[in-house]
Parts: sequence; C-alpha cells; structure tokens
Amino acid sequence: MDWWMMLLPFAAVVLDLLLGDPRSLPHPVQAVGKIADFVEKRFRAFGATKRNGSLALCIVILVTGGVVGAGVSLPFLGAVLSLYFAYSGLALGSLLKEGDSALSAVQYGTIEEARQAVGMLVSRDTSDMNRDDLYRSLAESISENSNDGFVAPFFYLALGGPVLLWVYKAVSTLDSMWGYKNERWANFGYAAARLDDVFAYLPARLSAFFMLVAARLMLIPTAFDMRGTWNRTTEDAKLMDSPNAGWPMAMAAWIVSRRMGGITKYDGVAVNKPLLGPVTGTWDADDIRLLLKLVRISCVLGAWVLWLLALWIQAAIW
Repeated sequence: MDWWMMLLPFAAVVLDLLLGDPRSLPHPVQAVGKIADFVEKRFRAFGATKRNGSLALCIVILVTGGVVGAGVSLPFLGAVLSLYFAYSGLALGSLLKEGDSALSAVQYGTIEEARQAVGMLVSRDTSDMNRDDLYRSLAESISENSNDGFVAPFFYLALGGPVLLWVYKAVSTLDSMWGYKNERWANFGYAAARLDDVFAYLPARLSAFFMLVAARLMLIPTAFDMRGTWNRTTEDAKLMDSPNAGWPMAMAAWIVSRRMGGITKYDGVAVNKPLLGPVTGTWDADDIRLLLKLVRISCVLGAWVLWLLALWIQAAIW
C-alpha cells in the first residue's frame, strides 16, 4: 500500500488528463457543498458571527477529512477510493477541455453563444460583453484556475495524500460559497476566506513560478528575462484584493504580453479591477491557444517537480 500511495499522485494526474471530471459519478465537491449547506443553516440560527462561521468551518473540515480518511483506510476498497478521491480532486483535464470549447464558441459562434460558453466558466456577468471582453475573461479564468483547480490541490495531494487534498478542497469550496464581502457573509464567511488565503498562499506562487519555467522551455521571448518577468508579476500581484489570485494571472499576462483586469461586471455592478500585465494589448484566439498550452505544460511540469520532491522527502524520513 505504501508503494501505491507513492504512485497515487502520478496515477491521479494521468486519469485527470485522460478523463477530465468524472461526470458519470457523484463528485465529492457536491457532497461537501451539501454538508456545508446543512452545517451553515444550523450555526447561522445562532447568529451570523465570525465565531459561528469558524465553528461551522471546522465541522465541515472534520467531516470531510473524516469521511475521506475512513474511506481510504478500508481494506482492498481503500486503494480504489484513494485513486478516486485523488483523481476527482484535480481539474486540469476539464479546465483545458472546457477552455478550448469556450474558445471555439468565442471565435466561431454567435456573440450569444460565446457569452453563454464563457459564462459557464466565470462568475462575472457576460451578458453584454464583446468578443475582446470574452477573450480577456477566458484568459483570466484559465490562468487563475490553473492554480485553484490543479496546482494547489496537487500540492496537498503530494504533501498529505487524499485526506489533505480534500481538506484543502473543503476550505476552497467554503470560500467559494461563504467568502463574499457582503452583509450576509462578511462575518460568517470570514474564517473560510482567510483560511483559503493561507492554504493557497504557497501554491499560487508556485503556479506562477512553474508557468515562468514552462514559458522559458517553450522559448516564449518574454520569459527570456526570467528575473524581470518575475519582478513585474510580483508587483502586479500586489494590486489584487486577493493575496493569491493575482500570481498566476499576472504571470500569464506578462508572458503572453496581454492585459488583464479593467472594468468587469458582477451581478450587474461594474467593478474596476486592477490592471495586470502590459498597459496595452488585447487577447485573441491565438493568445488563448498559447495560454492553454502554457497552462498544460506548466501544470504537468509542476506536478512532476512536486511529486518527485514528495518522494524525496518520504525517502529521507524513512
């Protein structure tokens, strides 16, 4: 079983790239969401305070980690469940597939088809976007989700197996459900948002680093000055409200030499997001194709590095 657990991250990446999301099977994220809804209703009844939100967060984490831990500990079936939990926690395959599908809709479909396709991938309002806006939104989503959907969960899979992976996924799911800065969630979702910032802190910076190394291997001219590109990414990432989201986005913007950020609508409200990357330059279909290739190579490269590092650490401990 020890050897199987050592090979598990590699096997999970292969399945993720080959199969994408297991849509024919119940996805664990859906279960985490239902648990979160159940727990939130019970604790919110005592007040939407930071304390109650923190307690609810702890309960969801403990239940998620406990269920996954119990499953992977089962004799014989545990190996199968370990692979399923590891594979279903990664989303690079689906990100690349859905990104390519949305790109085709923006490039060749009607504007309404394009808006609908991109709207499936982003949380912003796409109803009145033109094609330039859709390309930019698609680029932002692909680059940010390269970390959220793959590098960060793989980091925790390599570090602590399926249990730690799904502890991270539980925190990430709660942040997406509770981590809003509005009256309903500002206090109750505070702990979930802050803990997600902590969990994603190192992976976000690693995702930017792997992207830069991949761009250098791909001989993309902007990556030849690796130190300069890293420094520009660092400065841009600081402009974002999130301490983590800006890292893969800014790196992608500087590597492809296209701007991200600007006026973006959420639920009909226009938000002026910080500008990342060069001050000029709009995204087009060729740029998105380059970004998809960059994300694929950087994530696979990062997975290899993290997996080998985890194996080295395990060998040193033994």
